[in-house]
Amino acid sequence: MNEELEFEFVKYARVWIPDPDEVWKSAELTKDYKQGDGILHLQLEDGTNLQHKLDPSTKTLPHLRNPDILVGENDLTALSYLHEPAVLHNLKVRFIDSKLIYTYCGIVLVAINPYETLPIYGAEIINAYSGQNMGDMDPHIFAVAEEAYKQMARDERNQSIIVSGESGAGKTVSAKYAMRYFATVSGSASEANVEEKVLASNPIMEAIGNAKTTRNDNSSRFGKYIEIGFDKRYHITGANMRTYLLEKSRVVFQADEERNYHIFYQLCASSRLPEFKALKLGGANDFHYTKQGRNPVIDGVDDAREMSTTRSAFSLLGITELYQMGLFQVLAAILHLGNVDVKDRDADSSMILPNNSHLMVFCDLMGVAYQDMSHWLCHKKLKTATETYIKPLPRVQAVNARDALAKHIYAKLFTWIVEHINQALHSTVQQHSFIGVLDIYGFETFEINSFEQFCINYANEKLQQQFNMHVFKLEQEEYMKEQIPWTLIDFYDNQPCINLIEAKMGVLDLLDEECRMPKGSDDSWAQKLYNTHLKTCALFQKPRMSNKAFIIQHFADKVEYQCEGFLAKNKDTVNEEQIHVLKASKFDLLVELFQDEEKVTSPTGAGPPTGGRTRLSVKPDKGKSSQASKEHKKTVGLQFRNSLQLLMETLNATTPHYVRCIKPNDYKYAFTFDPKRAVQQLRACGVLETIRISAAGFPSRWTYQEFFSRYRVLMKQKDVQSDKKMTCKNVLEKLVQDPDKYQFGKTKIFFRAGQVAYLEKLRADKLRAACIRIQKTIRCWLARKKFLRVKRATITIQRHVRGYQARCLATFLRRTRAAVIIQKFQRMYVQRKRYQRMQAAALAVQCILRAYMARQQYKMLLRENKAIVIQKMVRGWLARQWYRRSLAAVVYLQCCVRRMCARRQLKKLKIEARSVEHYKKLNIGMENKIMQLQRRIDEQNKENRVMSERLSSAETAHATEGERMRRELTRLRGAEEEAKSSANRVVSLQEELERLRVELQSTQKEKKAIEDWAQTYQDEMEKMISELKEQNHLLKNEKNDLNRLIQEQGQQWTEKMQRALKDQTSQLECDLNEERSRYQNLLTEHLRLEEKYDDLKEEMTLTMNVPKPGHRRTDSAHSSNESEYTYNSELAESEELSRGMEDVTKGTLDMALVLKLQKRVSELEQEKQGLQNELDRREEQFQRARARDDEEHKKARGAELEYESLKRQELESENKKLRHDLGEMRRALVGTAGAGSAAPGSPAYKVLLDQLNASTEELEVRKEEVLILRSQLVSQKEAMQHKVRGHTRSCKETMTDSLQYVEDVQNLTDAKEISQAYMGLKDTNRLLESQLQAQRRSHEAELEVLRGELQAVKEENHRQQQLLAQNLQLPPEARIEASLQHEITRLTNENLMLPTEDPKVYRTNILRRMIDLLEQVEKQDKTVRKLKKQLKVFAKKISDLEGGQMENVSPSQMVDEPIHPVNIPRREKDFQGMLEYKKEDELKLVKNLILELKPRGVAVNMIPGLPAYILFMCLRHADYLNDDQKVRALLTSVINSIKKILKKRGEDFETVSFWLANTCRFLHCLKQYSGDEQFMKYNSPKQNEHCLSNFDLAEYRQVLSDLAIQIYQQLIKCMENILQPMIVSGMLEHETIQGVSGVKPTGLRKRTSSIADEGTYTLDSILRQLSSFHATMCQHGTDPELIKQVVKQQFYIIGAVTLNNLLLRKDMCSWSKGMQIRYNVSQLEEWLRDKNLMVCGAKETLEPLIQAAQLLQVKKKTDEDAEAICSMCNALTTAQIVKVLNLYTPVNAFEERVSVTFIRTIQNRLRDRKESPQLLLDTKVIYPVTFPFSPSSLALETIQIPGSLNLGFLTRV
Repeated sequence: MNEELEFEFVKYARVWIPDPDEVWKSAELTKDYKQGDGILHLQLEDGTNLQHKLDPSTKTLPHLRNPDILVGENDLTALSYLHEPAVLHNLKVRFIDSKLIYTYCGIVLVAINPYETLPIYGAEIINAYSGQNMGDMDPHIFAVAEEAYKQMARDERNQSIIVSGESGAGKTVSAKYAMRYFATVSGSASEANVEEKVLASNPIMEAIGNAKTTRNDNSSRFGKYIEIGFDKRYHITGANMRTYLLEKSRVVFQADEERNYHIFYQLCASSRLPEFKALKLGGANDFHYTKQGRNPVIDGVDDAREMSTTRSAFSLLGITELYQMGLFQVLAAILHLGNVDVKDRDADSSMILPNNSHLMVFCDLMGVAYQDMSHWLCHKKLKTATETYIKPLPRVQAVNARDALAKHIYAKLFTWIVEHINQALHSTVQQHSFIGVLDIYGFETFEINSFEQFCINYANEKLQQQFNMHVFKLEQEEYMKEQIPWTLIDFYDNQPCINLIEAKMGVLDLLDEECRMPKGSDDSWAQKLYNTHLKTCALFQKPRMSNKAFIIQHFADKVEYQCEGFLAKNKDTVNEEQIHVLKASKFDLLVELFQDEEKVTSPTGAGPPTGGRTRLSVKPDKGKSSQASKEHKKTVGLQFRNSLQLLMETLNATTPHYVRCIKPNDYKYAFTFDPKRAVQQLRACGVLETIRISAAGFPSRWTYQEFFSRYRVLMKQKDVQSDKKMTCKNVLEKLVQDPDKYQFGKTKIFFRAGQVAYLEKLRADKLRAACIRIQKTIRCWLARKKFLRVKRATITIQRHVRGYQARCLATFLRRTRAAVIIQKFQRMYVQRKRYQRMQAAALAVQCILRAYMARQQYKMLLRENKAIVIQKMVRGWLARQWYRRSLAAVVYLQCCVRRMCARRQLKKLKIEARSVEHYKKLNIGMENKIMQLQRRIDEQNKENRVMSERLSSAETAHATEGERMRRELTRLRGAEEEAKSSANRVVSLQEELERLRVELQSTQKEKKAIEDWAQTYQDEMEKMISELKEQNHLLKNEKNDLNRLIQEQGQQWTEKMQRALKDQTSQLECDLNEERSRYQNLLTEHLRLEEKYDDLKEEMTLTMNVPKPGHRRTDSAHSSNESEYTYNSELAESEELSRGMEDVTKGTLDMALVLKLQKRVSELEQEKQGLQNELDRREEQFQRARARDDEEHKKARGAELEYESLKRQELESENKKLRHDLGEMRRALVGTAGAGSAAPGSPAYKVLLDQLNASTEELEVRKEEVLILRSQLVSQKEAMQHKVRGHTRSCKETMTDSLQYVEDVQNLTDAKEISQAYMGLKDTNRLLESQLQAQRRSHEAELEVLRGELQAVKEENHRQQQLLAQNLQLPPEARIEASLQHEITRLTNENLMLPTEDPKVYRTNILRRMIDLLEQVEKQDKTVRKLKKQLKVFAKKISDLEGGQMENVSPSQMVDEPIHPVNIPRREKDFQGMLEYKKEDELKLVKNLILELKPRGVAVNMIPGLPAYILFMCLRHADYLNDDQKVRALLTSVINSIKKILKKRGEDFETVSFWLANTCRFLHCLKQYSGDEQFMKYNSPKQNEHCLSNFDLAEYRQVLSDLAIQIYQQLIKCMENILQPMIVSGMLEHETIQGVSGVKPTGLRKRTSSIADEGTYTLDSILRQLSSFHATMCQHGTDPELIKQVVKQQFYIIGAVTLNNLLLRKDMCSWSKGMQIRYNVSQLEEWLRDKNLMVCGAKETLEPLIQAAQLLQVKKKTDEDAEAICSMCNALTTAQIVKVLNLYTPVNAFEERVSVTFIRTIQNRLRDRKESPQLLLDTKVIYPVTFPFSPSSLALETIQIPGSLNLGFLTRV
């Protein structure tokens, strides 16, 4: 105690104190506690100071709080201080802060209902927990289920999962998820999906057994125990269900805010369905049994949809529609029965009104008589020893009898459904073991507790006793296993309470006794209880204020039970006559429900119960009638006690696993924790009892390695020894003085409660002291470094300052001396400058004065001169102004007059302009007009010049005449006197002069007008030209803008199309990958089904008797549909089995070809039907055309047939002759060989003869091919080429026209032309668009026609190939006849198919075909002549050889000497890269090369891919022989053999890798030598000569590709199985960097140690395994691209498994573990660099893991940190980021947890992300694989076959 006080209750220690609101509140000591103090000085978390008084009698100190590092642990037993507040706080932290609903408490899984759907139950979570140890992963219901499943398989012992808790705590959901886990992990052992049926039983049981309560929307109102059976391979075989305590009273009564069973509301919601019309249902508010709770709707639940789910579940379990409707009919009848209104007749009797609608519906549905049912609802029969009485019932008893009948019917229906579910879940496969799931009520206590709560708490007492014993037993086993002295731990034993209930004279016994009493009552029973137990049993008490209640002290709490109603509920009777009425029903299902019903009366014959909540156990076992009657007389309590005893026996015979469901609050708020309700349930469910039992012993347990790793810091170097166990013992003895605080086991150290906290405190103090020392040293070092830097800086500064001062003194002295000299010269300079300034000033003054006087005189003279000039200019200006005004007036008058004239002229011109065809259709041809106007202007100018010349000449003449006249006038004046007589002459001359003047003026006016008009016209033309130029410029600009816009739009469209093309390409790639993945998944599913089929077939074979030897008949239908992948033959050494194999192999069909042929046959049948209809439609037209062309056709046909007949006869004669010659030659050769069999040259004869035969056969084949194929394909090819050329020519013409049009548009330069062309271009575009659409439609129609013709050609080609194959099987004499007959048939069919053609075209076609036939006959003649020549050459060679050999052999040698056979050396010949084998050797080839070939043995020393090359060379020879049967048989045998060897040794990585490489190589060979140009371009000329010549194996290439995909997936699965156990240990648990992380305390659920023990996988193990995989694949010659894909898949598996485990393991989410992960990832990347695989995409698959590791290491406090995390973790989903932050756990005390506020900030920032809500990565994803073509440079003719393969029967060709 002193030690505890010294180290624990000191200042700053944290404790828990009781609190009325929060149950427990945390506080901190502000003062050390000393022994004897009665007060603790505390400070609450809100800063409030408090003085906590201790109990003066006990001086009990408050509970200590665990260190923060232990808060939030997965297992409550890992806490150092084990008590109630620590448990409550740990659950609250996990539930509220980390959103974790599961927590271990030793062997118990505590599950808190989150009231929210969580994504933690998907298939990926199930896969993650499958195969894991229970302590390795975070707590989960799946972990408990996996533990039960694993223990069942390991210990061969049945298991039980006991799920308990209050209503609304989540018991049903937990049990459902446990069953889902078993169904998913184990699978079904039979063909029927039993696991689906097991899961399908849940919605049915929820519908008929669950209801809404005030605490839970889907509360189970019964208990059930489901046994899931397993076979020896631990596959589900079936299930069985037992039910307990069905709450029948809910059928007739519901409290407020509660509902009846779901099935009633589902029926009402589906009442509008047609099949439910006969039930006459309505809404839930229309029936008394469904409206009492006044809230018939559950938020978020669609009852109609739930009804559909229930019906689907019924159907899945084999309950037919007829039975389903019967069940619904019974349920509807119960609803109508509740609406039957019972009226009072008098005080002692009641009645039902006649024609009660609901009772009538009830009777109709149940098939009973209305009068009988209405009578016995209001009466009952009483029997005495001698008489029977019918007694009327009061209304209250009649209503109770009605409700009792409804409850009884529902209970029978419930029992019937459970029995049929059990029948559906029953399997014929023998059950080896089972796992039971118990879903039953938890401990209940309400304000009013009655018989139901008493039974429930009694059951929980029994379960708690079993739980305590099991926990105690486990503790004892653990202590004994570790060889620790066992001390009896005192734990609560509730056997006294159980004895109080079930023992003799116990509560139940007295209750049954009182029920047997004639006048027994609840009050008398209560008095018996008081008298019997009140003074003798401490657990029984009587309430102070009541005589009708009693109190029992249960293990969880005291419960007060009200005695009222106990007797009635325990009797649970129903009127016997009502049952008889129902038994007489015409309704078969109702009769079946009550077929075993006996008299249901109470032992005392008392009346029916008064109502209330009554629960009935499951129907008792069927037996004889007397036993059933006796069983039926048992009370409810007795039946429940018996069924509970049976349940306890079952549980005791199994290994139990416990799940305790906790309801966090009563308001169904999501993630809201009410401490009061939680601690109440923890006390009731036994969790605290488990804690108490653990705390009583040694709850904390460490392995020696973990203790050493964790507390290495507390040890000194001298304490560390090689034996870590001794090291731990020595150190612990020094650290903990009290030896009772710990115990040393074999493998673990056991600590008392609180010791781990003490050790953690020592460790934290040691680390804190070490940190302080490190800080002190570092700060000293930093201070000294700073001092040295300051010292060096000070010295440097002093040196520089002193130097600076010396330099300053020297500078001062120099400046002083210089100043004296400067002063001397300065003073001299100043005086001289002063003198010079004075002298200059005097001279300047004189100069300025003289200049001023001269300027004044000059200005005066200048002003006088300027005045004169101004006067002159002004006077001249005035004169000019007057002249200008006069001239302007005159000009203005002239302008007005001329303007008037011009306007008149303009009006005339406008009229003329408007009349000129409206400017020639809006200036069309304006250029010509401008040119005309220009010419007109030129003409006018010419005229003007002429007129000007005329005018000038006229003026000259006028001037001359005037001069002459003046001279004449002078002469006349001079002779005036002399010529006075001639006065008249003078007058006339004057008139003439006046006339000339007038004429001159008019001429001048005309000239002026013409000049003005010309100028005006010129201005208008110039204006018009400028306007046209502007328009032209605008049009050019518009054109340039349009061109630029078109270019920009074109560029934009190009970019847009490129982006769209890029996006579409990426989308297509994604779609391709998805399709490829989907296709490969389908292949995987096909393989799985095929394996399942094979397994079933083997099982059937084993179960059947061994058949007698002989011929085994095979179903033809099965043979025809047999898969090509199925290899039914088994290899054995016996000849009989070999022959059987050969038969089966020969009978194996190519399934892919069969399916395609079947599809093709169906298509041909459809086309045949269409053609038949078309033939019928055209038959009349054909008759008319045939009548017209019959004569000509007969003539042509007759000539053709005659010609063909003659030719056929000639060919037959030639063939007969050739065969005759050949036969003679063969006989001669055989005779010669027989005569000289001992001759040395006889083998040469045979070789030559074989060559001749082969050549002859080859020529025959080629001849037939030429005859049949060429005649069909040439004409079709010409027709196709003709149509294609025509179509291409039309397209080219269209493009040429379009280009020419574009060039014409570009040549337009004039403005008006461009404008008009632009307007016309729109019309042209519309016209071109319409034409283009018409051409497109025409092109599409032609394309469809061409496709149809191409399809017809393909069909014809296919048909010709079939006919060719048929003809080749005919004898040579019949081949030509068959081919001619076929040609005649073809021509006839074509004639029939062309009845509507023009007769001329028809005759032309006939003549063309006849010409083709003639050409074919000529070619045939040439072939025959060529054959004759070759035959002569061979005959000559044979004769020469015979003669030479005969000359070399003497007659004496031939007769006398015995000839010994000698080897004749054969010259080396050129091999063709083929291997010949006989058909009977095919099985031997497959056996030696595939089935018995071992990659590690013989295959290691071979060249890579040698089996593939050998198989292909054999295939080439079969193709060379044109033997399709041999090709098909070989390929099918190869495929099936590879499948068989992979099935047999599919777990061997080397075998799978070897055959993956060889299958890919075989596939590449088929491509490389297929003859396709896309593959041939990689070949050498010699390799191209080796291409396949007769068969197209493209379909088999697809089959081989599918096979390669299956082998690849098998390889991935094999690697995954090898890597899976290594990944978690090597990537997460093993400390690659030693000492970085320290393990934390663990609880009872032992997690995997992170310390590398022996046998533990490390990162080096993973790298070595990856290197082994890579080396094996490289050795086998796997394609490099395929290796990259395999490595990418490997790294994805590593990253996904590691990340998934990280997300499900709280102990791995720490800073140090993030460092370990990043280091491990860097090692993986280094491995990729070493193998040159960095570009294969493997590194990208690790990106989520890298980001998760970075997330563990980054700061997680501020908003900037949140932003950095959001930008960094782009490969993680929001759910994964939040999960990592929630799971982040500090390993050391100096680390901080992530706050809830920060996590919410992350969630808000990532809210807009569009991503999948999936938490875990799917580890089963396999990337779609591709097989890029990889040609081989190896020449086939150079390949040598090793003798180790045992393939000596193969011959190189």
